[in-house]
Amino acid sequence: MGNGNAGKTVAIIPARGGSKGIPRKNIRLLAGKPLIGHTIEAALRSGYISRVIVSTEDKEIADVARKYGAEVVRRPEELAKDDTSTVDVVLQVIRELREQGHEYDTIILLQPTSPMRTTQDVDGALELFLNNECESVISVSESRHPPYWAFNVEGNYLKPLFDQKYSEMRRQDLPKTYFPNGAIYIAKSKKFEECASFCLPQTIPYIMPAETSVDIDTKADLMLAEALLKKKDDKI
Repeated sequence: MGNGNAGKTVAIIPARGGSKGIPRKNIRLLAGKPLIGHTIEAALRSGYISRVIVSTEDKEIADVARKYGAEVVRRPEELAKDDTSTVDVVLQVIRELREQGHEYDTIILLQPTSPMRTTQDVDGALELFLNNECESVISVSESRHPPYWAFNVEGNYLKPLFDQKYSEMRRQDLPKTYFPNGAIYIAKSKKFEECASFCLPQTIPYIMPAETSVDIDTKADLMLAEALLKKKDDKI
């Protein structure tokens, strides 16, 4: 770990105990390892990250996080609700670290719900951030369905969200679009605190393929990730 960047980058992994879709999701086993373990290991193997911190209010998650080599910052209960924003969680960790006398130039947010994201992805995104003129980097995937084909329902009827002409165009004739896949968010600490957002005017995309962009929200997502990880292991 650390190659001249030591002391500058802190990884924050948010993991609360509650979860609507999958109970105890963050420590559910995936390929024989708690879900959060995949993200902690990817962060610890990075050449750029000097500290890996899990934010949780949950004792069991804290114990698992420490077992896998992360440090834990205790999250207040009021920041562990369904409607708590990730931004508020990150700001609380930055404040807590500051009170301990630690400042970091760069923060990288790694959500445990993206277990397919590898150390290569983490380092690739950080290199993109460090070597370019930007304020943040966000990992994205190409949209599977062009948003130009979207409809909403007015009354009982489907109405195109955009101009009708788009719904008649072929995918390859439409501009490529991307959406955040939830795996990696990087920003300059000062800028993040100032704007309370990772989505800043100068944000560079780190583009990831669909198979490493699985976001664990439902049991079906867990099954998909399990199958993909097994396939990856079989190749090795």
